[in-house]
Amino acid sequence: MQALWNTAEKRAQIVFKILEEHYPHAGVALEFENPLEILIATILSAQCTDARVNMVTKLLFKKYNTVEDYANADRMELETDIRPTGFYHNKARYIQAASRMIIEEYGGKVPSRMDDLLRLPGVARKTANIVLSNGFGMVEGIAVDTHVKRVSQRLGLTANTDPNKIEKDLMKVVAREEWFPANYLLIELGRNICVARIPYCVKCPLNKICPSAFRLGERKPMETSSKGRSHQ
Repeated sequence: MQALWNTAEKRAQIVFKILEEHYPHAGVALEFENPLEILIATILSAQCTDARVNMVTKLLFKKYNTVEDYANADRMELETDIRPTGFYHNKARYIQAASRMIIEEYGGKVPSRMDDLLRLPGVARKTANIVLSNGFGMVEGIAVDTHVKRVSQRLGLTANTDPNKIEKDLMKVVAREEWFPANYLLIELGRNICVARIPYCVKCPLNKICPSAFRLGERKPMETSSKGRSHQ
């Protein structure tokens, strides 16, 4: 099997082929209907599970329908509305500042270019990638959250720690048509098996080819759930 890993590209090809078979329904867990909603949901998802974000946005998206609604909202009221997602002071500030910029500089519509999205307060490449791919069907990179960072390092797909450098490494070895699913496949593995402290290597579909398998200690296999998803 090691002979098949003679190039990083071949390594990535094998990894994602296996993951696609193991997680055929991997995809975004945040619930949204338009680019504005996925932008807001992704901002809220920082340090919070997707399940909790979806609980909050179920009511939030009914109360705030337009970018103007967010921009003109009472700050304390907006903070109360999003409080369950944590870090609500900063998130409310980002949401309102981004909404005002969208109104003032982009005609009230969420921009569909990476450079423009990155100008919005509270938006880094991870969020911009998620908004572009899910909100506009445009894939310009691979969103790197804490799960993607951890798993790609353990799989030997990157030696970097900076998310932007990790993204560049992944974009070099993953075929462009696989950039969109690659993010969610790595997230599924990171949430369910390749967890932070001691991964469940026994039940991992990559344990025969992963260079880190069983090196972080052994853990008995157990049933895990993907309901508590978090973007960080």
